[in-house]
Amino acid sequence: MKKNYVSNSQESVRMFKSDLLEGLSKVHFTVPLFIFVPVIGFCIYKAFFQYGLGFLTFFELFIAGLFVWTFVEYIMHRFIFHYMPEGKDWALRLHFIFHGVHHDYPSDAMRLVLPPSVSIPLATGFYFLFNAILPVHYIFGFFPGFILGYLFYDISHYAIHHFNFKGNIWKKIKQHHMLHHYQDPGKGYGVSSPLWDKIFRSDFLKK
Repeated sequence: MKKNYVSNSQESVRMFKSDLLEGLSKVHFTVPLFIFVPVIGFCIYKAFFQYGLGFLTFFELFIAGLFVWTFVEYIMHRFIFHYMPEGKDWALRLHFIFHGVHHDYPSDAMRLVLPPSVSIPLATGFYFLFNAILPVHYIFGFFPGFILGYLFYDISHYAIHHFNFKGNIWKKIKQHHMLHHYQDPGKGYGVSSPLWDKIFRSDFLKK
C-alpha cells in the first residue's frame, strides 16, 4: 500500500488564496458547542412546552436520533470524505479540502471539527429531511439526539487527536481512529464508535 504523506506538525497549512475562504476553513473546537447546544435546548423546549411530547416518546426519538447519527457519520466519512476517484484533479482537490488535509496534517487543531460554513448547511439540510420523513412535531425529539451525536463526534474527534486517555473505552476509540490514520485509511471509518465498521466489515483486526 502506498504510504500517505503525514505531518506530525501542529501547523495549519494554508488551503486557499482567499483570506475569507481560508478563515472559513478553520474553527476552534468549542465553536460547535456555542452554535448547536442552543439548538438542542430550543428543540427540547418545543417538544415539551409547545407540542406536549410525552417523556417516553421524546426519549425514544432522542435515542433514535443518536443512533441515526452514528450511521450518518459512518456513511459520510466512508463515501463522501474519502471519495477520491483517480485521474480527476477536481475530485482530488475537493477531497483534500474536505478531508485530505486532515489526513496530511492530523494534529492541526484548527481543522479537527467541522467549520460552521459546512456544519450549519448540513444540519439545516438534515433537519428538513427528517422533518419531511417523521410524523408531525416528532422532529423536536429526534433532532436534538441527532445533533448531540454530531457534537459528541466533533468534540471526541478533537480529543482523540490531542488528549491522552486513561479509560479503556476511550483508549479503544482512540486506537481505532489512529489505525485509520496511520495504518489503513480504507478501514475504520467510525470515529465516535466502531459499530458500523464491524457491521460492514471495515474494522481492523485488533489484539
